[in-house]
Amino acid sequence: MDKLIKRALRRDADAFTELMQAQMQSMYKTARAMLRDDEDAADAISETILMCWEKMEQLKRPEFFKTWMIRILINECHDILRQRKRMYPVEEIEEMPEADDAYTNVEWLETMRGLDEKYRLVLILYYVNGLSTTQIGSLLHIPVSTVRTRLARGRDQMAQLYGVKRNGGK
Repeated sequence: MDKLIKRALRRDADAFTELMQAQMQSMYKTARAMLRDDEDAADAISETILMCWEKMEQLKRPEFFKTWMIRILINECHDILRQRKRMYPVEEIEEMPEADDAYTNVEWLETMRGLDEKYRLVLILYYVNGLSTTQIGSLLHIPVSTVRTRLARGRDQMAQLYGVKRNGGK
């Protein structure tokens, strides 16, 4: 990955394309969790890729590429949310294609939708993107202790929501 980043920093278009493809699943999961819409997620990802290419020289330390890219993506998602001012009711269930990936599990998606956004975002960054609490704190401009608190509260909220759904469905 480091070699790809260094080549991309030298404006190697093939390396940049390969790098973005390697990050696509991570970007999709983050954008989808924030925007709750495939088309909006695709828009955010497209804008993020374009912004990363245009601003690549601003990346000072290649080891922080993923954090830098996710920050851009989160900003794009916030822009889309502000522009479109969409509200999605928690009860709305989308038809999802069958897949083994836990992220596409409808029950899991419903539970994630029930979480407060500040908890949902931290959980996605931690569990889906594999970022550390320190990286998340830096990315969101919040103290690490706040990240840990949001993780704990998000887990608690998710357990409560999941328990209600599972018990209610039996």
